[in-house]
Amino acid sequence: MVTPMPSNSLEKMLSILDIVEDTAGGLTADDILGMGGLTRSTLYRYLKVLTDSGLLTSLPDVGYTLGPRIVELDYKMRMRDPLITASRPVMQELVRSIPGIALLCRKYKEKVLCVHQEAGTDDFHSNYERGHARPLLKGAASRIILAHTPTRSVTRTYEKQPENFAEAGLGQSLAEVKTFLARLRQAGFDMSSGQITPGVTGIAAPLFDSQGNCVGSLALTMGRPMLEAGEAVMIAERVTFCAGIVSKIIAGDSNATAERKPRSTPARRARSGDDAA
Repeated sequence: MVTPMPSNSLEKMLSILDIVEDTAGGLTADDILGMGGLTRSTLYRYLKVLTDSGLLTSLPDVGYTLGPRIVELDYKMRMRDPLITASRPVMQELVRSIPGIALLCRKYKEKVLCVHQEAGTDDFHSNYERGHARPLLKGAASRIILAHTPTRSVTRTYEKQPENFAEAGLGQSLAEVKTFLARLRQAGFDMSSGQITPGVTGIAAPLFDSQGNCVGSLALTMGRPMLEAGEAVMIAERVTFCAGIVSKIIAGDSNATAERKPRSTPARRARSGDDAA
């Protein structure tokens, strides 16, 4: 997939962060000059702005790397981001009741990013800690977000990579993909096993803001390749209930934090088959 060239000066400056972010180790100004399509004078002007702000830093014999401001912003996001602060206690309670690892995920560009994790077991470890991207088309935490992505966005993504949708088992055509995603929306959650990490099962439910827009997903990963049907229904009900609590909190429902037990109504039937975590 070809990345379009930035069209204005701000996008061009921010593209330098993309270049540095995707490179192991440091980059010299000449390295960046050869990769960024900028004039030397413009590049040095942008580098000065980025280093003065702390977004980049430069070390002799190393070059430019991401700067300390990134770490500061990460700390402030963990402490202040409304979605994280709303989800953290709910996730902690979830993994106390069902041993596993809870993941809070958000869509970012053409991938899904883990923005918070809570572990309730030492039996296994998740590779998708905070800041680690997940594939957009694979795993319950990603697919339930994709299922609530506007149809036009799904269509654009499909047109860029139809073979990836087919490989992920989402459908051999755009019509099949839409049908698959509609089933996930109707179920209210997704369950997957082993598609990303062998030997684990994940169940995820969507998170919504006050306007009904999907802002991410809440997932519980368990260190087992399969779940019994009854257990899967029970866990899916719990995860969906917890996601609903978080959605109410970020939507400003003052009564949401008082809800701690799932309703007694039966959960929708859990998905099965070749779904994957």
